[in-house]
This record gives sequence, C-alpha cells and structure tokens, in this order.
Amino acid sequence: MFAEQMVRLIAGLLVGIWVARYLGPEQFGLFSYAIAFSAIFGSLAKLGLDGIVVRDLVRAPNQRDLILGTAFWLKMSGAVILLTVVAIAIQLTSSDTTTKLYILIIASGTIFQSFEVVDFYFQSRVLSKFVSGCKLAQLLTSSLLKLYLIYAGADLFWFVLVSLVDQVVLAFSYFIAYRYQKVGAFYRHFNFAIAKILLRDNWPLIIGGIFAMAYMRIDQIMIKEMLGEKDIGIYSAAIRLAEVWYVVPMIITRSLFPAIVSAKKMGEKLYLSRLQRLHTLLLWMGIAFALPMTFLSDWLVILLYGEAYREAGPVLMIQVWAGIFFSLGVASGSWYTSENLQKFALYRAMLAAVVNVVLNLILIPIIGLIGAAISSVIAHSVMALFFDAISKRTRIIFLMKLKTLQFANLFQRG
Repeated sequence: MFAEQMVRLIAGLLVGIWVARYLGPEQFGLFSYAIAFSAIFGSLAKLGLDGIVVRDLVRAPNQRDLILGTAFWLKMSGAVILLTVVAIAIQLTSSDTTTKLYILIIASGTIFQSFEVVDFYFQSRVLSKFVSGCKLAQLLTSSLLKLYLIYAGADLFWFVLVSLVDQVVLAFSYFIAYRYQKVGAFYRHFNFAIAKILLRDNWPLIIGGIFAMAYMRIDQIMIKEMLGEKDIGIYSAAIRLAEVWYVVPMIITRSLFPAIVSAKKMGEKLYLSRLQRLHTLLLWMGIAFALPMTFLSDWLVILLYGEAYREAGPVLMIQVWAGIFFSLGVASGSWYTSENLQKFALYRAMLAAVVNVVLNLILIPIIGLIGAAISSVIAHSVMALFFDAISKRTRIIFLMKLKTLQFANLFQRG
C-alpha cells in the first residue's frame, strides 16, 4: 500500500504538472473547478461506508455477499442522488453550458465508485496487494492517456473524459480482482435490514464528509465565481503542490493507529503516551516540510509550472502551512473513531466550512488569492486544533496538541 501511494503521489504530481503547463492557467482552472465542484458532493455517493463495511465483514464473514451487495447498491443509489443534486446545484452557478457538462461528466464517475466495496472486502481479508494492483493499473492507464492527449494536442474536453475513464478502469480492475477470488457475485444481493443498520450508523459520517470536502474545496468554487477561471488555475496549481504532503500523515496514521488502539488494553497511560507521540511526530514532520517550501515557493512554482503560474508562489507560501493542521486533524480524527465521538467530527467539519466561506467572502474581494489561502489555513486550524477546546469531551486531545510543540515528546518511553 505504501509503495502504491508513493508511486501514485510521484506520477500523479508529475503528470498533473505537465497537464497544467499544457492547458495553461485558464483551462487548468476550469478543469480544477469542475473537479472541485464534483468532489464537494462526492460524500453523498460514498455514504461513509468505508470503515463500517470493513468492520462488519470482519465480524460476520459468513454474511459477506449480503453485506457487500447491500453496500454496493447503497453506493449506487448514492451516486444517482449525487448526480441529481449536482445537476440542480450547477444551475445556481454562473457557469456556461460547457462547464456544466464537464462537471456532470466528472460527477458521473461516482457511479463506478460503487465497486469500491471490493476494496472493503480485500481490507477485511488483509489482501491489500490486490487493491494496490488495481489502483496502479488505473494510474498507468490514466497517465498514459493524459500524456497521449498532450502529444496529440487535444482540447480540455478529452482531459475531462479521462477523469471518467479513471473510474471505469478502476471499477473494471476491482471486478476482475474479485472474480479472481472465486467467491461469488455480491451484486446479486441486497438486504433491507443491513441497509438500515449501515445508514443508521453512518449518517454523521455522510454529512460530516460533505462538510469536510466543502471546507477543503469551497475556496476553489468561490474563486471561480468571484475572480475567474485563470485565478482558480493559479490557485489550484499552488494547492496541488501544498497537498503533496497530505498523503504522508494519512499513511503514518493508518500504519500506527492499530498499535495505539491496542495499547489502550494495556493501560490508559500507555495509550495516551503513544497518541501524544503520533501527534508530535506529525506536527514536526509537517513543519519540516512547510519551512523550506515557504522560502522556495516562488522558485519551485516557476521551475515546475512555468512563468504563466508565477502568481501561485505567494499562495503556496501560505497554503503549505495548512498541511500542519491537516496532519493533526488526521491523527485526532482516528482518535474520534476510537473513542466513538464521530458526531464531533461532524461538528468540527461544519464549523470549518462556515469559517472558510465567511472568511473567503471577506478576504477574496480585498486581497484576492492571498485571502483565499489565509482563509484556508485558518479553517484548517479551526478544524484540527481550536474546535477541540470547546467541549470537555475533546479538550484532552486539544491539550495533547498543544504539547506537540515539545519535541522531546517524540522520545518518551512507550
């Protein structure tokens, strides 16, 4: 999984930069806007099923086909709802007909994301190598298609279409990998009782996912509406570089958190000590990434994207610091799950989304893209740090985050 993520990170970044240089700020901005608009509503299709389905497959392996089939058709229904919502929402924007078509094409890829239930099955069986193989096949296909389109001098429509092909290829790969296991046809099954349980357990995650994606992507939507397509292209180029870091805390947390949770059985002190070290590790790694990027941002943007994207340098200089709060948010998000505090994850995502929108409305008209970057960093800090100070239930994790500035916490025993 780690190897697949690293290959995806490097290849995706390099090919993405090449595409951005080829399309130019305006066309790349339009492309990024369509992706961001679709992503905000993407949680409707996912329905927050990921962790819950894996959990149920582990607990009741004899009900594999019923659980997978029910989750599959729930996700398919979620995709249909998503497309309906997106079709209505785009009518409220100032976008032209072509842009609306691009959004619908990208959003339609969520139908094929229903096959992610195969990923859940492999996770429950600790067979992640099959999932990694499927994702690498998707990455190879996508990268080769994009490079061919650049070579052929294709227009933006074909790059949008590749975003849909990505999902089709991944779904087909999942289907082949599952058939290879010779364990039946899950898509022939559905159980209303299981569906009710899944939706009952997941509703905070569904709504929270929408708000979380909103605070991550709403700035791109607002920039397009308030400034224009060229500006969102420049802003998106900066974000792409700033978010390179994001995969690292996710991999580290997924790898270490099982050991942290198991420590709770041995004692609360050991559990909290390991949790403290995880937060400290991610904070200082984030600072180690953000500090040099701050001073190299202008040079790096011009080197990778070219002179057309020069204005992305100052945005990157600010935006890169959001990664530190993102890291803390990933770590504490796992703690929320461990402590069964998912509703607080919903509340903090809602607050962060509101803060981001309000600050964007104030700052973008005054200082443009810099204002959007500042709003994003503040929203991340509210989500990942300051929200936890509000409730007594979460204040312990807030104090833990404050202690992360003590570098010595990394070397404590336990």
